Amino acid sequence: MTQSALTSRLRGLDLLRATAILLVLMSHYMGFVSHAPTFGVVGKVGWAGVDLFFVLSGYLIGNQLLAPAARGEPLSLKAFFVRRLLRTLPNYYVVLAVYWLFPGPPLGGSSMAAPWRFLTFTQNFGLAYGQTFTHSWSLCIEEQFYLLLPLVVLALARIGFPVRLAWGLLAGGIVAGMATRAAAYALHGHDAFMAEVYYSSFCRADELLPGVAIALLRNFHPHAFARLLRHANGLCAAGVAASVGSLTCIHLDWPATLVTSTFGFSLLAISFALLTCAALSPACILNRIDLPGASQLALWSYAVYLVHKPVFMALRPHIERLHIDANAPATVAVVMGAGIAGGWVLYRCVETPFMRLRARWTTAHTVENAFHRTAGAR
Repeated sequence: MTQSALTSRLRGLDLLRATAILLVLMSHYMGFVSHAPTFGVVGKVGWAGVDLFFVLSGYLIGNQLLAPAARGEPLSLKAFFVRRLLRTLPNYYVVLAVYWLFPGPPLGGSSMAAPWRFLTFTQNFGLAYGQTFTHSWSLCIEEQFYLLLPLVVLALARIGFPVRLAWGLLAGGIVAGMATRAAAYALHGHDAFMAEVYYSSFCRADELLPGVAIALLRNFHPHAFARLLRHANGLCAAGVAASVGSLTCIHLDWPATLVTSTFGFSLLAISFALLTCAALSPACILNRIDLPGASQLALWSYAVYLVHKPVFMALRPHIERLHIDANAPATVAVVMGAGIAGGWVLYRCVETPFMRLRARWTTAHTVENAFHRTAGAR
């Protein structure tokens, strides 16, 4: 990725992506390396980095699908799925192969789902904490989302894309997520909820919908969206306040009660959506923060997410055997750096070649479609 390509990206969105992956890294470092509050309360709420990724993905994928729908253009499912699969599958399958090749300690967990479930992205259903490759649960939800959302958009487009119906489906999806969490908590209680339901698509997929709502607003209500972005810094401040407030309430109420389990994830996703929406304005303060390395970390974030945990797990026995203080700043820097470096290697060796292949395929596909349109007009 050239410097010009990096600067063409919105710095605010990259800052949010970098924040998301850093939160995940801190959470997993505490959970799998130090077994101590190394990063304090920030590390304890680091799980929210995945929720931020959900909102960002909801917006980015929603915008890819809704922009052509708003212009009245036909949706090419082939083009969408080819682009998505070339983006997500190569990295995932490489890391999955590592887990299959090294099934025992230190990478292996208490058990591992059947291969067909990993290949079909369904291992998140019934997944328990401590199993092998558990952090793939969020990828399952995103892949299922990539399958479902295009079909919904296509169905809406075929009936003239009634915008009110689209908003109704969005709101209904968020309410359904809250209702499912409430029912799961009522039936299973906190311990079973965390072990068996926390990773379920039925309980977490609604967190992508606030991001889709931004895309729907941008493409079908452009004037309202433009007015909203004029107050980007106020929106950003509201997003920060709402995010901190939501995380504080969840943290103070942990183990979560029925109320927190029902509403907490949705409120947090909506808070992150405010930040995401604000970051779309060039005037937003998030786009003026030039944090060294943030754009690069954002670019590598998918690969880092996949690789960091097995790297942490591989290094932990050596740290324990050598009696190294896992909370020492030097140890933290080395282990966290190794996780990021592993992601960079995956990005360079696997993701980048497939992104180049995708770019060539997209160019050829665009030229082919333009030729057919021109020929049809003659």
